[in-house]
Formats: sequence, C-alpha cells, structure tokens
Amino acid sequence: MSEGPRKSDTRKRMVLSTAALLREYGAGATSIDRVLAHSGAPRGSVYHHFPGGRAQLIDEAVLFAGDFIAGLIEDAMRADDPLEAIDAFFALWRERLVDSDFRAGCPIVAVAVETNDDAPQPARSAAAVFARWQQALAALFVRHGLREERGKRLAAFIIAAVEGAMIMCRAERSTAPLEAAAEEIHDLLLHALRDRPDTGHRPRP
Repeated sequence: MSEGPRKSDTRKRMVLSTAALLREYGAGATSIDRVLAHSGAPRGSVYHHFPGGRAQLIDEAVLFAGDFIAGLIEDAMRADDPLEAIDAFFALWRERLVDSDFRAGCPIVAVAVETNDDAPQPARSAAAVFARWQQALAALFVRHGLREERGKRLAAFIIAAVEGAMIMCRAERSTAPLEAAAEEIHDLLLHALRDRPDTGHRPRP
C-alpha cells in the first residue's frame, strides 16, 4: 500500500528540484547528478520515473512551473480592476526575486534560451507555456473592453517586459528594472483602457 505514494513522492521531488535548479542555474547546468543531490532521490529512480532521461525531466519541470505560474496569473486575473491585476503580476515576480536574494529567475526562460537540437521538446513546451500566459492576460484585457488584437499585443509585451526586467534585476541585484517596467506598463494600460472602444465598459476614475 505504501509503495505507490513513495514512488509518487520521489517523482514529484525530482520535478520540483529540477524546476528550482532551472531557475537558479539554467538548463545547461541542471544535470541529473545535481537533481539527485538536490532532491535526495536515489540514482536508480531517474530512468524508472523518467525513461526519457534528462530531457524528459527538464520538460516535465517546465510544464510544472508553467502550470504553477499560470495558476497564479489566472488568480490575479480575477480582479475587477485590470490595472490591479497587472500590478499584482509584477509584485509576484518581485517577491520571487527578493525571496531568492536575486538568484532565481524564470525556469521557462532558462529553457527557452538554451536550444538543443537533440532534445527540442523542452523548448517547445516553453513556447506553449508562454502562449498560455499570453492567452490569460489577453483574455483579461478583452474582458475589460479592449479589442482582441490589442489585448494580444499588450499581453505579449507585458510578458516580454517582465522576463527582460527579471534578467536585468538578477544582474544588477536590484528590483529597480522590474519596478520601472511595472510603472510604465501601468501607465500604458491606463491610457489603453481610457481609449478603448465604447463597449459598455467604463474606466475607473
């Protein structure tokens, strides 16, 4: 009766450890040995749980991290005020930076920037994660009266701004780039929502 939960726990620990290592060290430095040391999993568990080896382990960590962050985004998107929701989105990333002492970035970016022709699936999964985040943000803007095409463009811009600012913050060991991006995007959205077509939505004062 207890064998199943133990196996499940080991697998989950390995995925969580891989995601954490991707955030701090990038895909190239996230080796199986490092995952085993971080997770405390026995060596024999790698190919038992992940017959595709390191590539499968990284791919599953990308999907896990993407789902986790998407859930946080989707929670923020429930706010009645879209400006409040986007401010919360930036605050989430700021908290992650500060809590990790600027060591942890985005695991999805870590995989996306390190392409590997021999194992392309993790990069494809990273692209799918970015698309999911963009769809969630675009849906928020459309719900608040922006045209679909404008909503998609703004969503892509916000994700690009967050990810770029995160890289700068880690290099500078400062939250200033993220805070600057958050402030500029807040102002951009404020104007976009004020100028939206008359769809029955009314901007907040």
